[in-house]
Amino acid sequence: MVPSQPFLHAAVFTLSVLQALASDTFIAAVYEHAVILPDATDEPVSPDDALALMNKNMDVLEGAIKEATQQGAHIIVTPEDGIYGWRFTRETIYPYLEDIPDPTVNWIPCTDPTRFAPAPVQERLSCMARNNSIYVVANIGDKKPCNSSDPSCPSDGRYQYNTDVVFDPEGKLVARYHKYNLFRRETQFNYPKEPEAVTFETPFGKFGIFTCFDILFREPAVVLVSELQVDSVLFPTAWMNVLPFLTAVEIHSAWAMGMGVNLLSANTHNISLAMTGSGLFTPEGPAAYHYDSRTEDGRLLLAELRAHPRLSPTYPPAVNWSLYATSIEKFPGEEDTFSAAVRRDIFTFSELKCKAGNYTVCQGDLCCHLVYQMSNESKDEVYVLGAFDGLHGSLIKYHWQICTLLKCKSTDLNTCGQPVETAQTKFEMFSLSGTFGTNYVFPEVLYSGVELALGEFEVLRDGRLKSKHGTSKPLLTATLFGRLYEKDLPHPLRTSP
Repeated sequence: MVPSQPFLHAAVFTLSVLQALASDTFIAAVYEHAVILPDATDEPVSPDDALALMNKNMDVLEGAIKEATQQGAHIIVTPEDGIYGWRFTRETIYPYLEDIPDPTVNWIPCTDPTRFAPAPVQERLSCMARNNSIYVVANIGDKKPCNSSDPSCPSDGRYQYNTDVVFDPEGKLVARYHKYNLFRRETQFNYPKEPEAVTFETPFGKFGIFTCFDILFREPAVVLVSELQVDSVLFPTAWMNVLPFLTAVEIHSAWAMGMGVNLLSANTHNISLAMTGSGLFTPEGPAAYHYDSRTEDGRLLLAELRAHPRLSPTYPPAVNWSLYATSIEKFPGEEDTFSAAVRRDIFTFSELKCKAGNYTVCQGDLCCHLVYQMSNESKDEVYVLGAFDGLHGSLIKYHWQICTLLKCKSTDLNTCGQPVETAQTKFEMFSLSGTFGTNYVFPEVLYSGVELALGEFEVLRDGRLKSKHGTSKPLLTATLFGRLYEKDLPHPLRTSP
């Protein structure tokens, strides 16, 4: 007797759940997608044309999902804007939007596509998950009607949200998240009235989800980890790399380490906009990552991750980020400082004039201490120790505290803080610490060629970021990136707090 399709699917789903339950690990996948963009237009396209463009992107994503499934993946994350791109006004994105219900409706779009308004994108994503018995994470647009009874209702009678959705291996919608911290150019979308802390349980841990710019703010990112205790975070992003501190793989890996969770980060791929850099990041460092600023190709990444990283015997201990730095006398160097801009942020810098030494640089309430020894000193390279304690951002202003050892773009000190991707100088050792006024500090080490220093540094319980041995490659920056969320200014673009 040949089993029916529903029976076969149920058997495959049950087997995949049992396999996940039988282990304290799972196979995670992310896909960095070179998005097929729509033609620029001032007028909305027809719904059919919008769906045709989205199906072209979903064709590519479906291929990645099938490949991930063949390699044993339990969950796959696809990027923000991965289905339709980002070239939109409020009016021109409308044909691409669907009404996405609350997951409490218990809906499998693949098997019940007519239960709500037509939703061909949700139906197809649901079928991708169901047909491959895998959790599928995607980013699409949600539309919600409103009227004059709502004083915040936009004049066109609808809210439009940048939205993440998650479908489980049966194809059921299990999570919906509306992006809370919109990047300032996302004028096609509305801000949700309140931050949403979205979580869901799986056989391999508790998951949270947020999007791109959200990672730099307290809500919902910190809330999910510190208060709701998620094990892993799903992170669709369209991240434009900004050296020296905010390249995708650098800051996202640092966030996973600083927060002590897994971060499944899927970036879009568009080298003309400096968009690349995806990874499977853990509290102990990257399990896999990808950075490619040369080709136009997408990339699938997979890695085995711990389902409950806090229970791991190698889980990093709690850090008192200011303990060491507040216990020592200041090193020399504080008097011989200069100012230079990292983008628009004015840092206080001190040049490292010797092959080895101890330095202190202070700004505001932050003092940064560095002990270092270079392996080789290149005469055409200058390194500095820098400190920044203040508000970052021209419109949305949020408070950073940063201690950084970085390479200047040239020997001209005015170039210190400008983007640079290559270096020649290696270090025998470095130890960086700061008198941080926050527990939210993210450790970054970036090598020449925008490569992560896999397993080559550690954070001690007293807050020191130290090289374990000599750096295997020339150093671009070693940075402690701190966030004082309580000092952020009120958001200027939200209609409600």
